[in-house]
Amino acid sequence: MILAIVFLPLLASLVAGLGGRMIGATAAKIVTTGALFVACALSWPVFVSFLSGDASATVTPVLAWLRSGDLVVDWALRVDALTAVMLVVVTSVSALVHLYSWGYMAEDPSQPRFFAYLSLFTFAMLMLVTSDSLVQMFFGWEGVGLASYLLIGFWYEKPSAQAAAIKAFVVNRVGDFGFSLGIFGTFLVFGTVSIPAILAAAPGMAGSTIGFLGGRFDTMTLLCLLLFVGAMGKSAQLGLHTWLPDAMEGPTPVSALIHAATMVTAGVFMVCRLSPMFVTSETAMTVVTYVGAATALFAATVGTTQTDIKRVIAYSTCSQLGYMFFAAGVGAFGAAMFHLFTHAFFKALLFLGAGSVIHAMHHEQDMRFYGGLRKSIPLTFWAMMAGTLAITGVGVAGVFGFAGFYSKDAIIEASYAAGTVPGGVAFAVAVFAALLTSFYSWRLMFLTFFGKPRWAGSEHIQHAVHDAHGHGHGHHDQEAHPEDEHAGHEPHTHDAGADQVKHGTAGYHPHESPLPMLVPLIILSIGAVFAGIGFHHWFIEPEAGEIFWKGSLAFNEHLMHEMHGVPPWVKLSATVVMLIGLAIAWYAYLKDTSAPARFTATFRVLYDFLLHKWYWDELYHLLFVRPAFWFGRLFWKRGDQGTIDRFGPNGIAALVQGGSVAARRLQSGYLYTYALVMLLGLAAATTWAVVR
Repeated sequence: MILAIVFLPLLASLVAGLGGRMIGATAAKIVTTGALFVACALSWPVFVSFLSGDASATVTPVLAWLRSGDLVVDWALRVDALTAVMLVVVTSVSALVHLYSWGYMAEDPSQPRFFAYLSLFTFAMLMLVTSDSLVQMFFGWEGVGLASYLLIGFWYEKPSAQAAAIKAFVVNRVGDFGFSLGIFGTFLVFGTVSIPAILAAAPGMAGSTIGFLGGRFDTMTLLCLLLFVGAMGKSAQLGLHTWLPDAMEGPTPVSALIHAATMVTAGVFMVCRLSPMFVTSETAMTVVTYVGAATALFAATVGTTQTDIKRVIAYSTCSQLGYMFFAAGVGAFGAAMFHLFTHAFFKALLFLGAGSVIHAMHHEQDMRFYGGLRKSIPLTFWAMMAGTLAITGVGVAGVFGFAGFYSKDAIIEASYAAGTVPGGVAFAVAVFAALLTSFYSWRLMFLTFFGKPRWAGSEHIQHAVHDAHGHGHGHHDQEAHPEDEHAGHEPHTHDAGADQVKHGTAGYHPHESPLPMLVPLIILSIGAVFAGIGFHHWFIEPEAGEIFWKGSLAFNEHLMHEMHGVPPWVKLSATVVMLIGLAIAWYAYLKDTSAPARFTATFRVLYDFLLHKWYWDELYHLLFVRPAFWFGRLFWKRGDQGTIDRFGPNGIAALVQGGSVAARRLQSGYLYTYALVMLLGLAAATTWAVVR
């Protein structure tokens, strides 16, 4: 069964990618989508068997892979509770994204290539989560990196898509370099790359030291931090996050797949898989906590200023990943995986819902040019409402809650229950980030579905607002086919609330998406509503969680007990800030729509700081991009052209050319010229002989 789950997407990708032109777009879509639904159908029984306690960890050999001295790597598929969770997340979301793409990509001429890339991406992620060794995990790790490059740059005629794909690839190479060093160091210390063997031996290495870069460091701290650098890159943590918002240049189904269930969760999965290593180093756990908290805060603040509907959700993803990491950092690995599980459903729902809105609005992505869409696309509205209720954590304890109410609140409570300084910082950041999450999520809903339509008529308002605020510095990532006349324009970035009207869009007639796009929204809505209440018992309840995880991660039963005993105000904090964020968004975008403009005018420096994403891109451009271009031009102009070409091929060619000119003048064809040369040669020879 596990062989079919993993390799069906690969076979489908090969059929669609290599034979797409022969079998046609429809057959390619049937093959890839069918393979993913079969893999999904096979994954859920595996997951249920672990929930019921009937299953135990198994390893299925595939082939002997590498033999080099002491390095022995067998390709094998490991299935335990942690793998089972990832199998249902990856295959379920991927299958629904495939189905959704039938409608969203219906007019694209390269559909076989697109579906082949989707299935290849899924295969690589399945290889990653079923890995039994670090080398096999690295294979899947690099596979999702390659597939993400292909998918983000799918519309390769667009320069912005090319740049975004390259950026994602390069930034992830930085993280992957750290990951590879961690693998090398782990093999050096433990003499094996087998994950079960490493985890079993990890406690015995606590307190030892290792030489690195001329110094001595705690062995487990060094190994864990190197491995964590890889997780930071894949899961877009602060410092290596800059690729994630630019990845919105890919088609919306790509965003849903990368940001909800696959690539960005790979780092969280890796930390949880290697949790027995991480718990041996208090320093490593502290670093994970602080990096996760900083990422949650950074992305939540930036999300409040974004106007592109997909970028708001992208920064939301980055923030939620921060939650997962600091949950792992305080030792609540079960809570981290629980949030990963629920997040997959409501974040995929929000992305695909955003795609439905974009489809209805003729590829327009700027929320300032939406408004009043709930009547035109009611099913999309209710689906995104379910996703918003889930991500903001709406619920009543002991009665009912949407998915995020159980998973995100569990992380907040676990951070407080940890009783450490990093845990206290994470708790404070988590509460504040929850307020911001509520604000930007409801801001998205109000700007998109409520208020007056801003996509038809009243053109003079658009001109007036543009004249008043046309000095912004941001850019609009317009998702469209390369030939779309609207692609790449740059409107102003001032957050003018709901006062803008799209210029020249009187012909807009928003319409509901086709059935292949709506069915995934309905299914994911069910997950956003019930994934929390349906599964929290096995993920985070002390006794049930200890049985469910069965050693597949370092489940801290004591912390889970403490989490349930935190003061009532801690339990209520997330709900209170959620209501505050909702109230602020309602006032600013429905009650008094001029409030955002007044706020940005008053706090212009803060607004620009957040609008420019804390100036991370500008900083990297100054520190890395400009020096790289300078060195490139130096080696190109002065090194290659000025030195190598001048004295190498070009110099030799010039010498040969000059010699040939001189020789040509001597070869005149006149007898007296040759006689003169002979006479001069004879005189020179005679002179030499006499002198000698």
